Amino acid sequence: MDPVVALILGVSCLLLLSFWRHRSRRGKLPPGPTPLPIIGNILQIDVKDISKSLTNLSKVYGPVFTLYLGMKPIVVLHGYEAVKEALVDHGEEFCTCMCVFFPAFNGKTWKEIRRFSLMTLRNFGMGKRSIEDRVQEEARCLVEDRKLSSPCDPTFILGCAPCNVICSIIFKNRFDYQDPDFLTLVKKLNENVRIMSSAWAQVYNNFPALIDYLPGSHHIVSKNIDYTMNYILEKVKEHEESLDVNDPRDFIDCFLIKKAQVQCCHQHILSLVTQYVSKVQKEIQCVIGRHRSPCMQDRSRMPYTDAVLYEVQRYIDLIPVNLPHAVTCDVKFRNYLIPKGTAIWTSLTSVLHDNKEFPHPEIFDPGHFLDERGNLRKSDYFMPFSSGKRMCVGESLARMELFLFLTTILQHFHLKSQVDLKELDTDTPIANGFASLPPLYKLCFIPV
Repeated sequence: MDPVVALILGVSCLLLLSFWRHRSRRGKLPPGPTPLPIIGNILQIDVKDISKSLTNLSKVYGPVFTLYLGMKPIVVLHGYEAVKEALVDHGEEFCTCMCVFFPAFNGKTWKEIRRFSLMTLRNFGMGKRSIEDRVQEEARCLVEDRKLSSPCDPTFILGCAPCNVICSIIFKNRFDYQDPDFLTLVKKLNENVRIMSSAWAQVYNNFPALIDYLPGSHHIVSKNIDYTMNYILEKVKEHEESLDVNDPRDFIDCFLIKKAQVQCCHQHILSLVTQYVSKVQKEIQCVIGRHRSPCMQDRSRMPYTDAVLYEVQRYIDLIPVNLPHAVTCDVKFRNYLIPKGTAIWTSLTSVLHDNKEFPHPEIFDPGHFLDERGNLRKSDYFMPFSSGKRMCVGESLARMELFLFLTTILQHFHLKSQVDLKELDTDTPIANGFASLPPLYKLCFIPV
């Protein structure tokens, strides 16, 4: 037989086999667009705005539907009811992480690390030097740095501040904003977020066996993770030499004792709240004044400020599609049978921008979280940090940082954009993959 004919017949058989496997499997999975052999539904998804593509597909196939990226099926959950039912009501079955960049985020090891991390964060929250103290110190350092500096892109400095809080918890001490090691660490972390927020990173995630052979910037992610891990290991070695089991100083000490016994959101905020600053500052003046640092006890008496923070997180939709999950076993879900290991995408955009819960989701309006008396109105649809067993372990720390950084900055500064606010397009992120990253801009920090 002619080799060319044999090759064509072989490829044709593979394509037919692939198509047959997809057709037979689709009898169990939720409905969805018909996939093409080999490439699946990749051509039917706008890689520059995956969230919008999922919304459009949900209008055709409903809140639970199936996509194929390559030859692997992905079950997409769209809307509050479907997301809650999976992540909360069936949390155990939907708790596996499917992110190729973090392959160890599963199983018994993940559960033990998560439990330990939560316990240690709680202990530091009640210890000799609480997490709130660390955030307040960082906020004061941020204010002093801005007093001495010219207009800047707040993306970098507001990325350094929360990173420094985490460093103070893990390594005991904060870093100076000009420290070369710290600058390199922040640069590599920011680079990873930018790369993982690219549209193609979502596609690569579905080809784990080929990721080492495919060209692209995703290889930089692995190198940056290795750098970060080596940096942390060096710090661990330093801690081992001076460890006192009776006086743990930080997260690493607690981790070492335990072993012996057995950072895209702040820059979004300032670009949005500049239009609401005066009302937030009025509330700061009434509740806190000018001569003491804000603390978390103030939050309950500042409903408008709290509502602005809630609305920023809802409006910016920082993690549109969440980290990919997978089912841990064969799951019957809404009369569909989802096989073990099937990838799950949960559209957080569909929850945060639900037009029944938030009447005008496309408009930034703190009133979405205020009742008719001006008190804070909480919503079950507010899940910027995901929900269920995979909810971000640092959620409480993030909420604390958002409140203390914003109130401390506005206590000391007026904010002024170097461009007209009407020209600042906060609706169009520069990347919209894993994370929705804001456009670049510069702000003037004018002392009050």
